Amino acid sequence: MKTCPHKKQIGIVGVPPLEIIEQLEADGDTIFDLDEPIVKRDIEMASSYLPRVFCAILRTVVINTISLRPDRIYIDVGPGKCDCALHTATILKDILPETIITTTRNQDRKDFGTPLCSARMPLLDKVSAITKSVQSAKPHKDLPACTPTAGFWGVPPRDFSLLSLFPDTTHVYGWTRCMENKTPDNQKLEELCNPDIPTVFFAQSFCAKTALARHLANRHPHGLYVDCDVTAGNSTKAKIQAFLELSTLQKSKGGGKQAEFCLLSSDLPGF
Repeated sequence: MKTCPHKKQIGIVGVPPLEIIEQLEADGDTIFDLDEPIVKRDIEMASSYLPRVFCAILRTVVINTISLRPDRIYIDVGPGKCDCALHTATILKDILPETIITTTRNQDRKDFGTPLCSARMPLLDKVSAITKSVQSAKPHKDLPACTPTAGFWGVPPRDFSLLSLFPDTTHVYGWTRCMENKTPDNQKLEELCNPDIPTVFFAQSFCAKTALARHLANRHPHGLYVDCDVTAGNSTKAKIQAFLELSTLQKSKGGGKQAEFCLLSSDLPGF
């Protein structure tokens, strides 16, 4: 693999194909995950370029980009990310002509596994480690799986503080699980969930994944659908906390309704 003598600042949006990450690692480039709130600036700055009724993650991408002005940005579009990312790429090309904007469609099928998703650790640390792993092509370290007491299904939230409400024995599902496996366009893996544990189905407001999150929550025997925009307000956090506490109480008393829906983990060996 050829390496570049000049290190560059590279932004990524979504999960770029593995071959791109391998090349960036070989070149020693500095990678910025533009989905994360790197720059501490008012998200209203993005309103000059994107509607307010647009996913807060992509508005964050715009703020980061116009502030950091990386040399190049790889934006994954299509089923592995979203159509809105494609439109965001078009806008960024217009407002930052000096930055090379490259769109990708990650259709990788090599499974890296999901040890972090099932490990025992604070959920905030777990999701942070999963999002960080996108920047590396290296295999994951083996971690022992814990017995789950709760589930978090969905995308990494813009406001990670809501993750602190969950127990350390929370298993992660949804697109976040696809991120760790490095197969973002993996519908079967994304729909995987455990019917035996209380699960919060989360999506960013104004994201197309809200439809799937609510659908799965409605069919799950112990599911709660939640969406939020820029930050998770007190009411959202109180709802999640009450749901988890009540679910624990019901389980201790042997309550809960019969399972109606599930994609069993046995359908996906190794997950």
